[in-house]
Amino acid sequence: MPVMLREVGPSDLDLFSTQFQDPEAKRMAAFGPADPVDRARFDAHWKRNIAEYVVRTVLADGEVAGSVCVYGEPGDLQVTYWIDRAHWGRGVATAALRALLELVPERPLFARAAADNTGSLRVLEKCGFTVTGHDRGFAGARGTEVDELVLVLPAR
Repeated sequence: MPVMLREVGPSDLDLFSTQFQDPEAKRMAAFGPADPVDRARFDAHWKRNIAEYVVRTVLADGEVAGSVCVYGEPGDLQVTYWIDRAHWGRGVATAALRALLELVPERPLFARAAADNTGSLRVLEKCGFTVTGHDRGFAGARGTEVDELVLVLPAR
C-alpha cells in the first residue's frame, strides 16, 4: 500500500476534525487536540501549526489517513502523528513517520507517547527512536494524568 505525504489542504481539516473525535483513537493517543468539536478553535490551531511547523497530510492508497508533524523550537523539536483508526495495523504510521523524517534533517528529534500506547511506541522504535525517560502528563482524552515515555531520534 503506497503511503505518501502532501501539503495540508483546506478540506483536510474537516477530515482531521472527524478523525480526532473517534473515542477509541482519542483514548489510545491520550494526548490530542484540546477540543476537536470546537471547529473555530480547532481550525485556528491547525492554521497556526501549518504556518509555523512542518505539517503534512498522510495519504494511504490515495485516501487521507491522517497527519504528521514536526513542531517546537530548535533543539527541542518533537514529532507527532495521528492515523485514522481505519488504517491502524497496516504500517501507515511507520511509513508516514519515515517519510516525514526524510523531509526534516534536523536531529535530535523527540517524541512522547502514553506508556500504554504500544502501537505508537512500536512505530517510533521502528523509525529509530529510543526511550530516554519517563514522565507524567495530563491526558485530556482520558481526563487524568498518565505515564508517558520520552523518546529521542539522535543526531546522525
